[in-house]
Amino acid sequence: MDPPWMTVARAEIGVASLVPGQSNPRITEYHGHTNIRGYDDKASWCSSFVNWCLFQVGIAGTGSALARSWLDWGQALDEPRQGCIVVLRRGDPQGWTGHVGFFVSADAQYLHLLGGNQLDAVRVHTYERESLLGYRWPIAGISDRAPA
Repeated sequence: MDPPWMTVARAEIGVASLVPGQSNPRITEYHGHTNIRGYDDKASWCSSFVNWCLFQVGIAGTGSALARSWLDWGQALDEPRQGCIVVLRRGDPQGWTGHVGFFVSADAQYLHLLGGNQLDAVRVHTYERESLLGYRWPIAGISDRAPA
């Protein structure tokens, strides 16, 4: 069974960045739950999407637009659970860049994540397992408002 934030995330499938000179207001709304409030859809928005989805069900996220900020949030999981937050590296394993999304499934080589800014849209996309930095899950008490 999906955790409640996955229902929210799945309902957003298809939201996408617009062409240069235009911006999708929904993505600007996602940014409203991070430290880049007011930015348009040209700023990286994977973490903004995760923060927004969790907020919709009453769970406080990191408040950061940085994907790796999720490595210090909630509790670490040794193995993925449906809907857990997956943090990936991009480039240097010790660097600051990354990607974040919700776990859908995995096979021997790939992780399949539902997330924002995956080929410029909310969609399920595939990532190499070797880019994994961690799996995270909310802990009791991580709440910033009553569930919707």
